[in-house]
Amino acid sequence: MNTEIKGVHVEITDAMREYIDKKMHRLDFAREHLVDMLFSCAQEKSQYKVEVNINFRWGNSTHVGVAAFDVFEGIDKLFDKMELKIIKEKKKIQDHKGQESVRGGEAETEAVDEAGAAAAEGQ
Repeated sequence: MNTEIKGVHVEITDAMREYIDKKMHRLDFAREHLVDMLFSCAQEKSQYKVEVNINFRWGNSTHVGVAAFDVFEGIDKLFDKMELKIIKEKKKIQDHKGQESVRGGEAETEAVDEAGAAAAEGQ
């Protein structure tokens, strides 16, 4: 998983990078599903806006952002939201994976009907 951190009107310090790296262990449950995460930290007046774009292996991407007066508090809130968003996206994929597609279901039904008709004729 690639991680990129950039600052807009704020310098990204080593402490901020280490704090984000320390928080990354919270996302270990979905590490194999994530391609990259692009963090952005911006300062607007007295608030910090911390945002992330998350790209998933199956092509979806999502954007999560928070605003806080302290950058480290913002990172905490961001990881809380990210965790929920990743769980929700992962659940969507798992729900769809078990279901048959509409086309696949019809083709299988027709094949079973034909096989059943052939077996009935043979008896």
